Amino acid sequence: MSFQPIVPMSGPGGWAFLERTRDDQQAHFDRAPMSERATDYFRENIGSVQSAADLVEDRRLLEVALGAFGLQDDINSSFLINQVLEEGAEDPEALANRLNDRRYVELAEAFGFAAPDGPMTSDAGFADRVIEGYQRRGFETAVRQQDPAMGSALAAQRAVPELAAEEGRESTKWLSIMGQPQLREVMEKGLGLPSQIGALDLDQQLDRFQAAAQRTFGDDSIAQFADPERLDELMRRYTARAQLEAGPAPGTPGSSALQLLQMNQPGAGLGGLPGLLRG
Repeated sequence: MSFQPIVPMSGPGGWAFLERTRDDQQAHFDRAPMSERATDYFRENIGSVQSAADLVEDRRLLEVALGAFGLQDDINSSFLINQVLEEGAEDPEALANRLNDRRYVELAEAFGFAAPDGPMTSDAGFADRVIEGYQRRGFETAVRQQDPAMGSALAAQRAVPELAAEEGRESTKWLSIMGQPQLREVMEKGLGLPSQIGALDLDQQLDRFQAAAQRTFGDDSIAQFADPERLDELMRRYTARAQLEAGPAPGTPGSSALQLLQMNQPGAGLGGLPGLLRG
């Protein structure tokens, strides 16, 4: 039986609950039998993979590999994935760089099949790093099935600081966020922008995003979100606006949701939720 994340309400209150309980919920999610079978198989077998073809031909390994980078929906695109992995990402003309989706670059770089000294699949810690990404993104997907806005918030909380810490032009970072639906949604709502700006040309969209960031935070850079406090403020703004735009829920939060929140005040942990968190 798979573990279903607990998201008792939407908006900043639901986000605060998810923040307090996430580590425990993630641990329960990781221990679900289906997840454990997938990760155990990956850990036991990835070291023997020496080529892109080896990985693509083993669907069980490929499921974890792609899931670690949020590319699980492309699992049937075997020719595309094989070419991305074979070419790597060093050459600006490599397919990964031409796809305009940094997840493919991350995938190609992580496995290193095009590297002169061979792939990284047998390196110490490689399997654990990929599995960690697979589990974290899997939990984000499970949360998104419960509450799409919370799933997007988790994805942005992971990805935006990584992008913020990278070297490179700020305009390139903004364009990367604008090109990823979940991150774009968080940034649009968090900055109070209407989704209709997507109809503008790219340069105008970029101007609107940067101007909104300047108005909201006094800084038009993505680099600012490497600061946890600034990122937290973005998440609060996003979840509040997402809740407002979604309108009232079919019913007000019931007593069970209120009890969940009461049992998980600071210091309470998840001790009061053993039955609910077994899934």
